Amino acid sequence: MKQREIAELVKGQRAIDGAGVHLVRVLGRPNVVNFDPFLMLDSFDSHNPADYEAGFPFHPHRGIETVTYLIKGEIEHEDSLGNKGAIRNGEAQWMTAGSGIMHEEMPKAVDDNHMLGFQLWVNLPQKDKMTEPKYFDVTKEKIQVVEEEHATVRVLSGEYKDNAHGVDPDYVKVTLLDVDVKPGQSFTFDTKAEDNVFLFTIEGTAVINGQNIDTKTAVRFGEGDTITLTAGDQGLRVIYFGGKPLKEPIAWAGPVVMNTDEELQETFKELNNGTFIKHNVKN
Repeated sequence: MKQREIAELVKGQRAIDGAGVHLVRVLGRPNVVNFDPFLMLDSFDSHNPADYEAGFPFHPHRGIETVTYLIKGEIEHEDSLGNKGAIRNGEAQWMTAGSGIMHEEMPKAVDDNHMLGFQLWVNLPQKDKMTEPKYFDVTKEKIQVVEEEHATVRVLSGEYKDNAHGVDPDYVKVTLLDVDVKPGQSFTFDTKAEDNVFLFTIEGTAVINGQNIDTKTAVRFGEGDTITLTAGDQGLRVIYFGGKPLKEPIAWAGPVVMNTDEELQETFKELNNGTFIKHNVKN
């Protein structure tokens, strides 16, 4: 078994998006080649409702999937397909924007006002860019929990050790794991050889291959079979991301990710003339 070595570290930077949401932007346009098929990663971590309650009013997406996962907090959502609901502690929403969707996400202060989680953008293959939009809620019942000696593993998508399964994505078969490691303890991930893999330290610090990793850092790895880390003295909440690279051209502008500049221009033309939405909303 070959240990994967650290290939790149990306420290998240504070940013403001939506109608004034304070967040930590971890991955974006500068990272699309190295982190393929993952496009963007934003992290939420605040006890101040003023940082997040302005939310993300109605906005378009095309050509991607978005995964929103909350460890703590609540987000109400609504979209142009007629869907409406909420994501709560320990739940996620998986949205396929496909040919085009309008949606909004409005975080709400609950319990101790702590909003902790992330939104991930996963690229869609060129052949599926204009697929019919849809979404599904990843409720607690769909997230298998595995209690290991030194950690708790929550399986959002893909599988863990061949016997715990999360949801099965339709297009890019990514593996997403939420792992809570006890203070000072070590944990080993088994990885798929064909996957591009990175970890995100959403809470706490780690030591990986002798290197100290700060909180809110994405750690991308080279080829191999396993990754071993040790949690810091305060414990560690780390998110595992694995997916096979698409190796396709990327044209990205705002909320739209296509393969060519011409496709981007056509998208924004459609947004301006009212032909962006390609599928009927629910009755």
